Amino acid sequence: MAALPTQGRSSDRMLAEERRRKILELLEKEGRVTVSDLVGRFTVSAVTARADLDTLSEIGALVRSHGGAVKPASPIQDYPIHFKETLRHAEKVRIGSAAAQLVKSGQTIILDSGTTTVEVARHLKMLQIRPLTVITNALNIAYELGTLPQVSVIMLGGILRPTSHSLVGPHAEQALRDLNADHLFLGVDGMDPDIGPSTPDLLEAQLNALMIRISRDVTAVADSSKFQRRSLSVIARVEAIRRVITDSQVEPGVVNVLRSHGVEVLVV
Repeated sequence: MAALPTQGRSSDRMLAEERRRKILELLEKEGRVTVSDLVGRFTVSAVTARADLDTLSEIGALVRSHGGAVKPASPIQDYPIHFKETLRHAEKVRIGSAAAQLVKSGQTIILDSGTTTVEVARHLKMLQIRPLTVITNALNIAYELGTLPQVSVIMLGGILRPTSHSLVGPHAEQALRDLNADHLFLGVDGMDPDIGPSTPDLLEAQLNALMIRISRDVTAVADSSKFQRRSLSVIARVEAIRRVITDSQVEPGVVNVLRSHGVEVLVV
């Protein structure tokens, strides 16, 4: 039997990930979903609907119940990176484009790990800003920029976090202490407008805090859904952030609170 075309398998995978993203959005809005409801909404079989719920349950995005699923009491925000890439992708692309336009030729920048910061890297490629030095702890960002002429990539070593493809821990922190940067682009899992940015991982938070300390300018890149979350580890006080770039679905009240703390807000 002939093998299925690779393009077809990729398309099927993206279709499933998009459907699961919509399931999470529905769950966020209504608090629970049923298999029969998903069958009707997405025109899939009950087997497929159950498989989607099982997959989302495995990463802590929901709790399976009889005939469906409910929101977890304390949702785990640290989803695998391949899944996070499908969430609010269009917003992340716009944010990445706006962030990349802040970068100037000859600068040294830090790109934190994340699916929004990788969009910054991709737009830096398109804008062809050269020369440039990029410090990163993210494998996917190093892959995006590592072969570009006149772009020097400094990769921090450390402990690999499989969910985020990032490197953290004492080795990464030690390498960072000897460096200085013009601009940090910080990806976050949660952004409380009164408290500041946060992340589920303690070691990631410690590294991010050090990134802030060695950078002259700090921009947090966060789509509007991040303002509804507060993760385990606070990275820094909100006043440590110079600006936030977010999307047009952000609540006006959030923008006003950030600006009251002296944070510039760019809405794209």
